[in-house]
This record gives sequence, C-alpha cells and structure tokens, in this order.
Amino acid sequence: MSTVSGGGASAVREVDLLVVGGLGLDIAVAVPSVPPPDADSTTVPPIDLRVGNTGAGVALAAAALGLRVLVVDTLGADPAGEIVRAALHRAGVAHRLVDDPRGTRRSVSLIDPAGRRSSLYDPRGGWAGPPPFAGWELAQLAAAARHVHVSIMDWVAPLVPDLAGSARSSSTDLHDWDGENPYHRAFLPAADIVFVSGTELGDRLDATLRAVLDGARQAAPPARPAVSEVTSALPGAYPPTADGGSATSPAGGPSPADVEPQRGGPAFSGVGRRRGGPAFEDGRLPLAVGTLGERGARVMPGDAVPFDVPAAAPPAAIVDSNGAGDAFAAGFIAARLRGERVDRAAGYAARVAVASCTVAGMEYPPGLLPAPGG
Repeated sequence: MSTVSGGGASAVREVDLLVVGGLGLDIAVAVPSVPPPDADSTTVPPIDLRVGNTGAGVALAAAALGLRVLVVDTLGADPAGEIVRAALHRAGVAHRLVDDPRGTRRSVSLIDPAGRRSSLYDPRGGWAGPPPFAGWELAQLAAAARHVHVSIMDWVAPLVPDLAGSARSSSTDLHDWDGENPYHRAFLPAADIVFVSGTELGDRLDATLRAVLDGARQAAPPARPAVSEVTSALPGAYPPTADGGSATSPAGGPSPADVEPQRGGPAFSGVGRRRGGPAFEDGRLPLAVGTLGERGARVMPGDAVPFDVPAAAPPAAIVDSNGAGDAFAAGFIAARLRGERVDRAAGYAARVAVASCTVAGMEYPPGLLPAPGG
C-alpha cells in the first residue's frame, strides 16, 4: 500500500530535498560506557524509542534548517512505524510510504555519558520482489526536487539508474565504505556529493575518498533531461493513495533559470544546476566528503586539492552524537542549495552537526540548529 502524507498532492511537487530511503526506529539506551560493562545485567535510565536511521536524520535536520522535504521509503505497518510517522508529521516532513511486510527497520544505539555511541542495526532482512516504487515514479519525484539524497537501502539499488537519470543534483552517504565493497559502489551513479564516515579509516581516508571520485567518474550516467522532458514522458497521475484518491503529477517544477549555479566554489560549479551526469562535459565534478566526528571532516573536490574542515565548538554540552553525520550532510546540502562555496558549506555543516549533538535524538527544536550566517 502506498500512502501520501504531509500535504497530499503538494507532497510530490516543488520540494527542495527528496530523501530516498533510510527510515527506521532507534532504541536509545544510555550506558555507563561504550562498550557497556561486562555484566549479566546493568541498570540504565529509561530506554527511549524514537525515530532513527540515516534517511530520517537527513530529512529531519534539513526540515529544521527550513528546507521543504519529501521522504519516500518502505515502512512497517507496526507500532515502530507509527513512531516514525508521528515524528515526520511533527517535523512537517512530507512522506510517501509503502507498507513493508518485513516490518520497520530498527537499530539499538548505546550512548555513553559523553554522547559517544555504538549502534546495532537490524535491516529486517533483504527486500524480496520488485522495488516498491516504479522507476518512472521516482524519476518524476527526483525531477521535481532541487536535490536528491539517496540512502543505501536494498530496495533502492535497482532504481539508481532512474534517480541518476533525472536528479538535478544528488548525494549519498556510503557510511563505513572501505572503497571496495561492491554493494556501496552500486550507489555511486546516484550522487554528485558522496559522504563517507572516516572515523575508522585512519591513513586510508584519502585513498577511500579517491576511490569515491574514481568510481563516480566511471559510473557517470547519461545526460539528464530537463524537468519538462521527464514529466511529459511519464504518466500524469500517481497510483491511488490509501483513501482511494490519487496524488497529482508534480507540475510546475523550477525552470532552467531557477537552477543556475552560484560561481566560484573550489569544486564543481553549484548544487542546483541542471546538467548531464556528474557534469564531466561542463567541468562539474563529483565531490567526496569524509566525516570524522569530533575531528571535523576532510573534503576532496574532484578538481582541486583536498582540505580539512575543523570541528566546530559545541554551543552546549554534548548529549547524543547519533545522527551527527546526517545533520552534517543536511547542513552541507542546505548551504550548497543557497549557493555557498564548498569550503563555506563544509564549515556550516560542521556547525550544524555539533549543534545536533546537544539534544537527544533527531527531532530538533526550533532555533537549535544554526541559521545561515549565524
């Protein structure tokens, strides 16, 4: 069953950010240390059930930064799924969801007093059968969004060509990719900006970031059509919604003039520009970002010298670092959509990431995440 929430038909037109996949429930456990004590049992504070996983982290942080966000994913018709739906509703995040017969994805986050965490992830097994969304449907949604962020969910992998062929700008997070795992590599065609967790890579970080850039060049998709070319070739209405109605086609997307880039960044010419592939024809190259937690980040532009981004000073005590990398990605995307240079966008993303660590969970109260220029 496909459902549309967060504004009905408006949920599928003119959004700033489309997040594909990555919703789940997080079971947050405060522990004395990570790893926890080697004991038969340990008394802990109340265990929290809350929205979690990478796509939710990006979507909720982006919404808190003022972006119009749409999430598409599978989600269980279960109590865990209801917690996730409620969180998206509270944040004003529009969502198009298909019931997942496996149930809602779950993770357990062990969080120590300093806010450091270790997570156990339950993906609910592999997706069986055809993808839950048609390729044309995701292509139409991507064409109507200023930016598409792709989570590395199993059901998304076969739809990467549809996303790569219609997104005007895009990103993915390969998390703990080692530069070789073919599962992660399959998502490179879907992204111009690739985030990787570098916390465990050590002196292999630069080699992994270079593997990202090399893989993106080899996986460059064909030239991407204008929004009007995509939508005119596709059906004009979406499948029926849960209430028997239908969501309308995302008409009225931005014109080419609306998505011209801001010039002068140290890497490619600007998120939001319509182009072919990762734009090797017009000089636009992919970008690799290694997030390093409390050590900041390292950015490797496709046509420039890598540079380091120092961690920002926390505005308050660190409570929970779960979702900091997702908040970094959201901050970076938001800044690039404003036309910020890559170095300034990375600095802003670092401030967003550290601010996200000053509350428990991924639901951010108004004003918590730094405003642009603030």
